[in-house]
Amino acid sequence: MNSTLPNVFCYLNGEYTPLAEAKISVMDRGFIFGDGVYEMLPVYGRLLFRFESHMDRLERNLAKLRIASPLLRAEWLEIARKLISKVDADDQAVYLQVTRGVAPRNHVMPPHIKPTLFAYSSPAKPISADERHHGVACISARDFRWERGDIKSTSLLGNVLARQISADQGATETILLRDGFLTEAAASNVWIVKEGALLGPPKSEHLLEGIRVELLKELCEEVGIGYKLRPISEADLFAADEVILSSATKEVLPVTTLDHQAVGHGALRGKPGPVYARLFEAYQRAKLLQSI
Repeated sequence: MNSTLPNVFCYLNGEYTPLAEAKISVMDRGFIFGDGVYEMLPVYGRLLFRFESHMDRLERNLAKLRIASPLLRAEWLEIARKLISKVDADDQAVYLQVTRGVAPRNHVMPPHIKPTLFAYSSPAKPISADERHHGVACISARDFRWERGDIKSTSLLGNVLARQISADQGATETILLRDGFLTEAAASNVWIVKEGALLGPPKSEHLLEGIRVELLKELCEEVGIGYKLRPISEADLFAADEVILSSATKEVLPVTTLDHQAVGHGALRGKPGPVYARLFEAYQRAKLLQSI
């Protein structure tokens, strides 16, 4: 057994097997082309967080790739819950992936082939108390990825290269700018705070519509924080009162240094800000109320 893999079971095309023993054809289009989509679902207290929202996005992305949805939501839910039951941790992350399937290598999408279905769950890696208290460092970079960032595709080479930029400098994330405007980070959505309001870039084909985009809108309404999606310039980013990351694994996380410079102003410069603190508290409440 490959000791570098999590010691967990996975689901592959109708069968449950140890992850290290799972096998696919080398002619699977997910392997050859990255021709597939995926979802990552947080699990809190063995319950799936915002399951319906994740399924909505999975189905949207399958449609964009012209892959017929292979399972009913109830079937995905059954698979996810069975995988969760096999992991010895209350907080987990369930990974779901659908590729177009196995076919002779050809760039044209082959019709009527059976999709490859893969899923597994593993213990969540929580954000440390130190990161929560002090915030994290990020590096900015040009967004050199392809134009369809709205598709949660398994073709993640651009994101891998982007994330490595910050990893090489000991930072947590790479915040991306396209033509002078914020898009997202290598594996997160990015927000700024200006005059007490939470601002994010507008929906477009250049960035993924993260599940937390709608969630943070709801949380802002709940706690009375202004919320708006609008173009955010590079100057806006570097002049922000606060910068915040959001993702399935990071939840909401404060950025306190960007390109080795402290974020924010005055006494809060280089420290997690008050909008982050209120959103983090609201997020913890949502975890209890929005999981099934």
